[in-house]
Amino acid sequence: MSEVRKAVVLLSGGLDSATVLAMARAAGFACHALSFDYGQRHRVELAAAERVARQLGVVEHRVVGVDLRAIGGSVLTGAGEVPKGGDEGTPHSESGGTQERGGTQNQIPVTYVPARTLIFLSLAAGLAEVVGATDLFVGVNAVDYSGYPDCRPEFIRSFEQTVNLATKAGVEGQRFRVHTPLIAMSKAEIIREGTRLGVDYGLTTSCYDPVGDLACGRCESCTLRRRGFEQAGVADPTRYAAISRRP
Repeated sequence: MSEVRKAVVLLSGGLDSATVLAMARAAGFACHALSFDYGQRHRVELAAAERVARQLGVVEHRVVGVDLRAIGGSVLTGAGEVPKGGDEGTPHSESGGTQERGGTQNQIPVTYVPARTLIFLSLAAGLAEVVGATDLFVGVNAVDYSGYPDCRPEFIRSFEQTVNLATKAGVEGQRFRVHTPLIAMSKAEIIREGTRLGVDYGLTTSCYDPVGDLACGRCESCTLRRRGFEQAGVADPTRYAAISRRP
């Protein structure tokens, strides 16, 4: 009997990462989920990540502390208001985003956390070396995007090359692969696929500025999430404190 392949899956507790975890499991991987307590104002996502990890049956779920407040540069880790009702300009997913389809990068929003995906993937690669995995899964997306530079497909390809050069496993001939199964999917398509795979989206959170245990309903992440459920024809289980007037 062949050995079950292991994978490290970045799990934020949001809709996208929960779907990626379900997809990795469906592909036959034994999943090690990795979440980060990085000083985010929406720290409730860590409880969501724990719920999702239990529901989808991971091998283990680790939460690593990396206090990005020490760097600053984002309303998610410091002072300032999270834009509401379309103030930021472009919808985004909780996993970040990419450049415009035509190749012109959007203005980078204030919710961008400097080098977040770069840091998280680097630590995921470290964990992969420890547990004997060479497959990393991350929920970046090129359809619903915000222009985050560390979530572009070009970055993912570059990181994959770098991690194979910069690790003991890579030097010894093992080939790391960074899987981005959501890269070309719309939010509605992601929700349909996750629903097919049995993801309980009521366990997840996408809000960047929650009100207690409620999603604010007005930030771009909430708007994109709600629109995705509407377009997918799937009931939205999210409990919102308010609903944005943005269509």
